This record gives sequence, structure tokens and C-alpha cells, in this order.
Amino acid sequence: MRSPIFVRVLSQEEHQKLQEGLRSVDSFVMRRSQILLASNQGQTPRQIAMVVGRTGQTVRNVIRAFHDVGLACLSRNSSRPKTLRTIFDESRAAALGELLHQSPRNFGHPTSLWTLELAAQVSLEQGLSPHQVSVETIRVTLKRLGKSWRRAKHWIVSPDPEYSRKRGRVSG
Repeated sequence: MRSPIFVRVLSQEEHQKLQEGLRSVDSFVMRRSQILLASNQGQTPRQIAMVVGRTGQTVRNVIRAFHDVGLACLSRNSSRPKTLRTIFDESRAAALGELLHQSPRNFGHPTSLWTLELAAQVSLEQGLSPHQVSVETIRVTLKRLGKSWRRAKHWIVSPDPEYSRKRGRVSG
């Protein structure tokens, strides 16, 4: 069994800031201050976790963050991903847009209306994506193309020359 991790020796200024953090209205700052002060008193991460209602791993993460950045670990950072991996690069996204301008029947499906699930399935079948993607991935890709997923009739047009007449847009 590995030995438990403890916070390094606190300076007087750090100790004072953590004491102030116990009275913070921000629960994030208060809880992290509790964790660091408890570790400074010699409590193990498991003991601290039971008191503050978090997991032992969370306690260890807070202690490591304190070792890395000091008191800056008391401020909440963004939880957004630092990098964004897009399955559909620009060329694949354009191909997806073109694919949705065709009928699903062209791809062997018994419907004439696209759904996000069907678009994800066909994009896999056509090799646009390396694996089955989520409907949210399709939605985000379409948004990057400047299209929102509403009713298909707003932006998808059929290659049929009689499409407008059949849809009732042009009387004739």
C-alpha cells in the first residue's frame, strides 16, 4: 500500500489565506480550504474525504493542485476541454452537408426524411466518420456549416427538377 499524500508545510501567509477561505461564501473555496487545512493537520485523504463528503481521489487531486500552483488552486478553473477533437474536419463536414441534400433512399433507407440518428448512421456507412458518432456531433457539425437542425424543408432541397412544384412552393 502506498503512503498517503499530505500537503507540504504551509507558510504563515498560506495558512492565513486558508483560514479565510473557511469563511468564504464560495463553497468551492471553502471545501478546498477545509481539505488543505485538514491535510496540514495530518489527516489522510481517506479521513478528509469522509468529513468533507468527497472521494479520496478528489482530496488527492486538491493536494496535488496545491503542490503545483499553490493558493491559485482555490480559484475555480474552466471545466471546458482545452482542445477540441472534431471528427468532421472541413472537407468531411462539407461532404456531410452534401449528403443531407440527397434522399436517405439513395442510401438504402426506407424513408425520405433525415433524422440526426440516420445522418450519423449514413455518415459511418459512407466513410465520413471512423466510428458511429452521436447525434450531438452531427448537430454541432451542421452548426459549424451555418445550418441548424430544424425541419429539413428549410434548407434541404431535392435534386428533382419538379421539387418546387411538388412541394407547393410554385403554383403552376
